Amino acid sequence: MKAITLLSSGLDCVAALAIAAKSLEIEMAITFDYGQRAGQREIEYSGKVCEHFGIEHRIIKLDWLGEITNTSLVNRNEEVPSLSFEDIDEAAPAAITENSAKAVWVPNRNGVMLNIAGSFAESRGCDYIVVGFNGEEAGTFPDNSLDYVKAMDHAFSYSTQNRVRVLAPLIEMGKTEIVKRALEAKAPLEYSWSCYHGGEIPCGECESCVRRARAFKNTGAKDPLLERLGI
Repeated sequence: MKAITLLSSGLDCVAALAIAAKSLEIEMAITFDYGQRAGQREIEYSGKVCEHFGIEHRIIKLDWLGEITNTSLVNRNEEVPSLSFEDIDEAAPAAITENSAKAVWVPNRNGVMLNIAGSFAESRGCDYIVVGFNGEEAGTFPDNSLDYVKAMDHAFSYSTQNRVRVLAPLIEMGKTEIVKRALEAKAPLEYSWSCYHGGEIPCGECESCVRRARAFKNTGAKDPLLERLGI
């Protein structure tokens, strides 16, 4: 069976790709550029990941998506929230991560991206779209949840003739389990970029960086990206 994967080069989507590639033929990876801070870094690193797997890399610009939102991921005048391990602990107030989520929310981003990928998947006779949606982020980002995956599958059953489905290998996992599974699958995490910023090195303070750092700390493993960057 064949699949297309959404690839931002983040920890989750790289892990999902590595896991899915064990049993599926991955036709192509799609990276979206909507003017996000880390856009060029994501494109660069996604290209490296595609080289690793030997798959086609398609970059699609969505300038209009960046234009209709004031999210801090796009608007350089808005500050990206900084968090600590304690802020994302299970005992931490939900409002902290909820506020962080609001600051980086892009209107219907996953809906737009999945529907575009659905067109490519149908046209190429692919059965699945592989995504990095996971249980940990579903708590604050509803478009990462199992309910959302089921809803998209239902929609695709009407909008695609071959009834394309969304495959989310990490849908019930937290970040620590994702890191474990990614390392087992020998995912090229040295080229996975999770940071909301696009600098030479990860900021280490945004929500995505903190979740990643906590996961590697919990596993006792070193982060291959930081090792490659000499950090």
